[in-house]
Amino acid sequence: MSKGFRLLRVEYVFSVLIPCLLCIYLNNYDLISHIWILTGFMFYAITGNTLNDVIDMKDPNEKETLERVKGYSRKEILVISIGSFVLGTTCFANEILVNPLLAVYLILIVLMVVFYCFFKSLTIINHIILGTSHIVLPWFMIKINAGDIIMGFLPNLTLAESLILGTVISVAFTGQMVHEMIDGDSLSKLKPRTSQLVIWIASIISLIIAIVSFIITLYLVFIPILFFPIGILYVFRTPRNNLLGRSSLKDTGIILGNLMLVYIVILIVAP
Repeated sequence: MSKGFRLLRVEYVFSVLIPCLLCIYLNNYDLISHIWILTGFMFYAITGNTLNDVIDMKDPNEKETLERVKGYSRKEILVISIGSFVLGTTCFANEILVNPLLAVYLILIVLMVVFYCFFKSLTIINHIILGTSHIVLPWFMIKINAGDIIMGFLPNLTLAESLILGTVISVAFTGQMVHEMIDGDSLSKLKPRTSQLVIWIASIISLIIAIVSFIITLYLVFIPILFFPIGILYVFRTPRNNLLGRSSLKDTGIILGNLMLVYIVILIVAP
């Protein structure tokens, strides 16, 4: 396999596929009926990754990015980004032609991702934007594609579904914080003690939300999710100022995220 496939960073695709698959599982939707949406998000994830690299290539401090794109020009990476965007848009078009409302949500996702790529330095705000574009809106698009809507344009969420969605958002929020600490983005600019406090508060809140959600909904199959905030609390048991460039820690989170992706797929297809 060409080393150029590293540029796609398909290992990050789980971040947008998991919310979609969770929505399918919780509502007992037919997986095949949403295959175009899932495929479109897969291509869009690659688009976001490569666009992010095109922007970061201008920063000499982005050593990980520069190492990954070594030997490639910004135009070449941009071509990959545009190509995956066109493919993804074509996939979405198959469903948008049937339900134009999907286009509204998709445009919002694209605008949010572009905004995030250009303004990653915005603390907290960028987390909200990333969570909305990668979790909330994709979840909503699956429900809209299934025709499960109210008032003609809003997704119809049950209490149990809302609680699980809140759990996923809160856990992803804390995971993104650790990601930023490793990449040297916004949160890493704070003092170690301050960043530790922020991450601890976020992790404890996500842990509480998850536990309450599982008790109310009785979806005990999602208990493995608790591993993530507990692990983050352990990593930040003391103030940390040495996480910059710790690719091994980031890879651990990515691997666990992909394992969770496999687990959810099994939940959906298992009899």
